[in-house]
Amino acid sequence: MIEARDVGRRYRGGWALRGCTWEVPAGRMAGLVGPNGAGKSTLLQLTVGLLRPTEGELRVLGGPPAGPRLARIGFVGQDAPVHRSLTVAEHLRLGSRLNRTWDRAWARRRIDELGLDPHRRAARLSGGQRAQLALTLALAKRPDLLVLDEPVAALDPLARREFLDSLAQARADSGATVLMSSHLVSDLARDCDHLIVLGRGRVRAAGPLTDLLAGGRDLEAYVLEQLEEAR
Repeated sequence: MIEARDVGRRYRGGWALRGCTWEVPAGRMAGLVGPNGAGKSTLLQLTVGLLRPTEGELRVLGGPPAGPRLARIGFVGQDAPVHRSLTVAEHLRLGSRLNRTWDRAWARRRIDELGLDPHRRAARLSGGQRAQLALTLALAKRPDLLVLDEPVAALDPLARREFLDSLAQARADSGATVLMSSHLVSDLARDCDHLIVLGRGRVRAAGPLTDLLAGGRDLEAYVLEQLEEAR
């Protein structure tokens, strides 16, 4: 689903990523973990085609993340961005017009199940409700790859758990591959089966959790060990 070889991204102030190699096989729930400033958002924006690599090769769904492939990628950025002046129903209508693969019936059914008022503007939704709306918009286009950039960072523990539970259920229903970043290892420990550890702009470890944690190693201890070596 995702293959990266020696990928780097340079800004004016220096390299945000350098020499990064990783892959995410189809059907996996992959967690991207690392401290603030490690380069997680840059890596995800490269994956969804919002940025281009300065060096290296990145293939998503068999080729560069551009053109028709973008229709097969769902993306939820930081802070679950939605249009605060639009109602829930207007978001769904906009999604329908912008996405040829939009599943109108599924989107409306999910909004009903979440108890979201279709006539309520996004500005009047709670943080958890906005996050669920953003997830609905990303999933209703029926993506093969769903990418989430710390979607629950600003939520309270209950809203965070509800979001992650609904994500797991939606993934089970759709079969989509998921790549989700977080700086909280606990958010990834229960559902992820693949891991990428990013520290100081470089991939420190990547692979199936069963391989990385062979011998009964603790996930949080393993991540901390990799990040300590990056210092």
